[in-house]
Amino acid sequence: MPPSQRFEITREDAGGRLDRFLAVRLGLSRSQVRKLLASGAVKVGERLSDASSKSLELGVGEVVEVAAFTPPEEQEAAEEPGLALDVLAKGPGWVVVDKPAGMPVHPLREDERGTALNALIARHPELSGVGEGALRSGVVHRLDVDTSGALLFATEQRCWERLREAFRSHRVTKRYTALVDGTASEGEAEVLLYVAASRPAVVSVATDPRERRSWPTRTRWRVSRDLGDATLLEVEIETGFLHQIRATLAHLGHPILGDRIYAPESVAARAPRQLLHASHLAFEEVEASSPLPEDFARFL
Repeated sequence: MPPSQRFEITREDAGGRLDRFLAVRLGLSRSQVRKLLASGAVKVGERLSDASSKSLELGVGEVVEVAAFTPPEEQEAAEEPGLALDVLAKGPGWVVVDKPAGMPVHPLREDERGTALNALIARHPELSGVGEGALRSGVVHRLDVDTSGALLFATEQRCWERLREAFRSHRVTKRYTALVDGTASEGEAEVLLYVAASRPAVVSVATDPRERRSWPTRTRWRVSRDLGDATLLEVEIETGFLHQIRATLAHLGHPILGDRIYAPESVAARAPRQLLHASHLAFEEVEASSPLPEDFARFL
């Protein structure tokens, strides 16, 4: 762990942004600096940093103090052997778990607990360092915190690389169950999505195909059950973009019940959480199905 550090802003550094200054001085990426600022480990004068401090303009003579911190690549997720997490399937180099709604995939800080990685690394310590390593060890893909269902980890580096490539090349079968507002019919959609905001993350549909930040996505669905004022859908995605299903269905007029970001308040209030569940995952020898969780089934 590097010791605490102190920098006095010179004329050459004055006028620059705090995040750029720290990225150069500490040898960190901008995203790593943002996490450091959000953790409150940086002081500028008497002001303690937070997530909004990244664009702070530095003045001559100001003092920037950085508390001792563990470099991101050296951080490790804490083992939580008592944290419940069901395994759906596993094989050489991989394991699929049944993530409950409300459980994050991996910690964002070393002191964070209660994530799927915290539970799994206690059972599979060989996960440590696989893939992106550190606090994302073994993570092959992600689910939103309030989305339940099948979540894939790799316990061996070569397997992680193979599985990540399968996701990138859209060769993984990914099926979800979603309960949406209104009467929906079978369909498919190709829309351009882009990240419009962060903390919390929000994506939007690009109306201009020249939008450089946009990414083409493909989603298709069929009706499992017509409930009159709501429809149970089986959704399959070829691509994998942040909030793809939620944003696409909301854009088409059928937001997911309980979705606090993309659904209007009246629809969001109809369920205690977004009713989206990762029901099936398959690629070559990897295959797992997750039953509908109790809260979702009870709601139906």
